[in-house]
Amino acid sequence: RRLLRMLTASLGSQLLGKEDSQEAAVGLIWSHPQVRSELGELLHVLRDAPDHLQQEALPGISLQIHARYTRIEIMAAIGGGPYAKTPPWREGIYDAKEIGADILAITLDKTSGDFSPTTRYRDYAISRDLFHWESQSGTTENSPTGRRYQNHITMNRSILLFVRARSTDRAFWFVGPASYVSHEGERPMAVTWRLQTPLSGDLYAQFAAAIS
Repeated sequence: RRLLRMLTASLGSQLLGKEDSQEAAVGLIWSHPQVRSELGELLHVLRDAPDHLQQEALPGISLQIHARYTRIEIMAAIGGGPYAKTPPWREGIYDAKEIGADILAITLDKTSGDFSPTTRYRDYAISRDLFHWESQSGTTENSPTGRRYQNHITMNRSILLFVRARSTDRAFWFVGPASYVSHEGERPMAVTWRLQTPLSGDLYAQFAAAIS
């Protein structure tokens, strides 16, 4: 059902109403035989052609590590509820209470797009399994959010990292889950995360280049 919701939310996001059911979303796609036919052809081509080794991140959540997802797909995968349309999400952080996780959407190159001087955080790969990330500018280490980052393991919460090179990239690489290692300062907190699955060589080269 989560995979189906990801598909219908992606295809019908502009046509679905806020309270349309998943069944209504499926009916919308099913009413367009041309779309179904094209999807079948596309899925056949893509089925055996992943460009990175992928694996399940969390049981029951249809997100594969080292696969790419749009914001709509991420929200559809983690969200529950009876409606097909996903809630809006434009910020870099989302508290996914439905699955007990913090979702971090990270754009490395902040020289373009709508990044103000106060939101141009320094985010980059330190190594294949360590990632440097800066929180939102108002986050302190003793705030509820700051404590959640530091104590997420004892709180039984996950940290899920999604990374893209620039704001013009439509999809994010899913590189989490990650665990807290340390941090420096606050407003923002400069956090070092340890990735559960090391980055592939090409992704590490791309993400480390953010500081060059």
